[in-house]
Amino acid sequence: MAYILKNKEGSIIAASPDTQVSADWIEVENSDTDYLHFLDEELKKHHTFRESDIQLARVLEDLISILIERNLISYTDFPSAAQKRLNERQTLRQKNNLHTLISDDDVAPL
Repeated sequence: MAYILKNKEGSIIAASPDTQVSADWIEVENSDTDYLHFLDEELKKHHTFRESDIQLARVLEDLISILIERNLISYTDFPSAAQKRLNERQTLRQKNNLHTLISDDDVAPL
């Protein structure tokens, strides 16, 4: 179940996937079409900003790698939670690069 807040005209102006923020928030099914439409529109509004965040995260990952490679900072200077995140991201990027090295044309049919 999700929760939505509507304005006086009956349009959804806010949503929560699992929390009734106040008494005027209405409980709806996760499959409610108005709720899903609202979420879709919100994602479209914030797409550019989200893409910018993703690109900035990549820049920061690269910057951290360069600083470590040049011995300007040490991997162990980061808190353990940050080390874990850096490891996860590096692993994901390596797996992604491996997937892009082989095209569908290079794979023999089964």
